[in-house]
Amino acid sequence: MKKNSFIEGAMISTIGIVLCKIIGILYVIPFRAIIGTKGAILYSYAYTIYAVFASLSSTGIPSAMAKAVSEYNTLGYYNSQERAYKIGRNIIVALGIISFIILFTFAPQISYMIIGSLEGGNTLSDITLVIRVISTALLFIPILSINKGYLQGHRMMSVPSIANVIEQFVRVLVIIFGSVIVLRFLKLPVTIAVAVATFGATIGALIAYIYIHKNINKNSKILKRDAKITKEETKITDKMILKRIVMYSLPFILIEFIRSIYNTVDTFTVVKGLVSLGYDINVAENILSIITTWGSKLNMIILSVTFGLTISIIPNIASSAALKKYDDVSLKINQALKIILFVTLPMTLGIYFLSDSVWTIFYGYDALSVSVFSFYVFQTLINSFFYILVDTTNALNNPKVALTALFGSFILKLILNIPMMYFVNILNIDAHFGVIITTMLVQFVATIYLLTNLKKKFNVKYISTLKPAIKIVLINIIMLLSLMIIRLFIGVFPHTRLYSILEIILYASIGIIIYAFLSFKNNVFKEVFGKDFIDNIKKKLKR
Repeated sequence: MKKNSFIEGAMISTIGIVLCKIIGILYVIPFRAIIGTKGAILYSYAYTIYAVFASLSSTGIPSAMAKAVSEYNTLGYYNSQERAYKIGRNIIVALGIISFIILFTFAPQISYMIIGSLEGGNTLSDITLVIRVISTALLFIPILSINKGYLQGHRMMSVPSIANVIEQFVRVLVIIFGSVIVLRFLKLPVTIAVAVATFGATIGALIAYIYIHKNINKNSKILKRDAKITKEETKITDKMILKRIVMYSLPFILIEFIRSIYNTVDTFTVVKGLVSLGYDINVAENILSIITTWGSKLNMIILSVTFGLTISIIPNIASSAALKKYDDVSLKINQALKIILFVTLPMTLGIYFLSDSVWTIFYGYDALSVSVFSFYVFQTLINSFFYILVDTTNALNNPKVALTALFGSFILKLILNIPMMYFVNILNIDAHFGVIITTMLVQFVATIYLLTNLKKKFNVKYISTLKPAIKIVLINIIMLLSLMIIRLFIGVFPHTRLYSILEIILYASIGIIIYAFLSFKNNVFKEVFGKDFIDNIKKKLKR
């Protein structure tokens, strides 16, 4: 294992996350065919609720661990970083057990909160069962996450990324083979098949933990796990380390909790709101599953870039801030913003342009689903900037601002979700678009707030981002218009999986060529990634 630079770490993390998301999307094709729409909706109920508890028990402390380890490592306090790891590990194991007990015990009450007394779809007992099964993953996900955070704090991104892929791969194997065995061979109900599929999260987390734990033990010397305490570190007590971890963890926990309940706002309001406006309950449930699960899975490929950057930027910015190198902080923030725009904007426009084919490949053609998804994909672009700015602000020890932006946008979404559905319905726009518009609107306002605060408090100057950003937007417009003109001559492809694959290959190839050519021609690659990084890539290619 070796340390990675900011961009190297971001690329390794992003590649790992993208692979996970691709695996996570590809399994959907056979899985939905096996369990059907009703089973898919039941699966989405379980994962939406599980995500909230997983974020509470596994996200905050690992992120805080990465930040604390990075700071101690930068200052040469190797004994303290090891003590921080052990303390954090004990805390997170306890949190995982508590979260499991709560979710398992109160599964019936949570199920009632989701569907109430509505009939015709999944039953309360169905939802209760799958929630209880997936709750077992909370016994392993937290300890796996703390190990990832420990290595990320050392700026060693390869092993955590491989662990992510292993976890996802094993989970998908259990989902596919488990559901097939239950339905085709054992002839049991769909609910049991979905329960077995959700248990894949537990098996995947356990196997990935074994892998990452072995690698940490094997590289003890590189990680300096046996370092003796220095004179300066004698003043750092376990109580002080515990306090630091708790103070770092609380904002991360709150941030991830609020992020997770963004989807639960939709879970608790969309079906009821749409049914009250005259939608059939099965149509309303289908729309909800697109927004919270199936459309989100496709959008996650775009968000992978942001997640990769976030994993890399937290320890790097924490290190720069510890040494009070605020010019370097400004440089990394601007670089992250440019990379996000450079990568996510063409991906967003590309998926929008090919939304019919993308949806058809994974889920089969459905006019309503494609309509919802083609608009929903634009939410991801705003999400990307919003999420990384929240994490960056928090990593700079400014959690109040990060939480204000996140909690404020959540409260606005909670207030506006149903009224916006009614409002767009009055305008003769499909009511379900109101849910997406609400999220985009509140997150856009919060993003502006975060950018303004970073400029004011840390003197972050965005002028270096403005010029390449304008170029990127113009190049994307040219690319999209070119594809639209080409489609006028070629025509619309039939809505079959084979033709959809051919259409994606054709237009994606043309789009990438246009985008890459114009980016090189206008020096955008160098402005976004930096001359040193581009030169390093060229050297490796020559070798």
